[in-house]
Amino acid sequence: MLPRKQKVGTVAVIAHQRKTFGGGLDELRRLLADEGVGELLWYEVPKSKKAPKKAKKALKEGADLVLVWGGDGMVQRCVDTLAGSGVTVGILPAGTANLFAQNLGIPEDLPKAVHIAFHGESRKLDLGKVNGEHFAVMAGVGFDAAMIEDADRGLKDRLGRVAYVWTGLRHVRGELVRMEVKIDGVTWFEGEASCLLLGNVGTITGGIEAFDDARPDDGWLEIGVTTATGPIQWARVLGRMSVGRSDESPFVRMSRARKVTATFATPMTYELDGGAKGTVTELKAKVVPGGITIRVPDSTDSTGSTDSTGSDQA
Repeated sequence: MLPRKQKVGTVAVIAHQRKTFGGGLDELRRLLADEGVGELLWYEVPKSKKAPKKAKKALKEGADLVLVWGGDGMVQRCVDTLAGSGVTVGILPAGTANLFAQNLGIPEDLPKAVHIAFHGESRKLDLGKVNGEHFAVMAGVGFDAAMIEDADRGLKDRLGRVAYVWTGLRHVRGELVRMEVKIDGVTWFEGEASCLLLGNVGTITGGIEAFDDARPDDGWLEIGVTTATGPIQWARVLGRMSVGRSDESPFVRMSRARKVTATFATPMTYELDGGAKGTVTELKAKVVPGGITIRVPDSTDSTGSTDSTGSDQA
């Protein structure tokens, strides 16, 4: 006779109703029953912007583990609310883009993702914070954000990842905008650029390896400015990213920072973790070291999962 699993504490599920994954939410319920959940809080939302209210409710109800079902936008809105709370988060990557999960080695396999959420290692990972709002993957201003804003206008639901390629082709002729970027209080870049990126992890929108040295637990934000304009220059930038290091491109300048302040000569669209947030003429960002606790694959797990965060257990 197999031993009965010990019941875990209060578990909250915050699920995006329109996202599919594995056998769906019914399979998730069965998997949670197998894990011996003591008390289950279940919240479904029709769009990610409704998630923060449910995350606050989960905290109020005493959740020990919060499972987020959705893509990067859903995760971003939840971690923005849960940051600093001490609650552990498990990611169930059900979205169009699951870059945070991919960077952490969480697979798009529902039983395996649930196993990691309950039995993986709890890691304190950094977050970025832009104009008062947290992000887990990246923040972008200019070309990147304009591309994502277009993809959000219904194309992403209809075309999936292809939406980013389609809209990217429409924005490669984007105009250069004069900007000044200060890193930790010192002017680092001043001139015309088409894109400003801040990264917490290495792989960003479209699976691009933008930040070769990024780690989500090193207490730094990666920063890059691109001066490329037009299809030829952008092709050279993306080509360099695919076969070498991003900072080897003549159209890219990169560094790292704990605090970043950027001002723009004209209003520019910005995005957080693949979600368009509006336009700004000034952007203030900082790293939040150890801002969120995430369950990641155990590097010693017999299932063969590997831990890509590269740090010791917190």
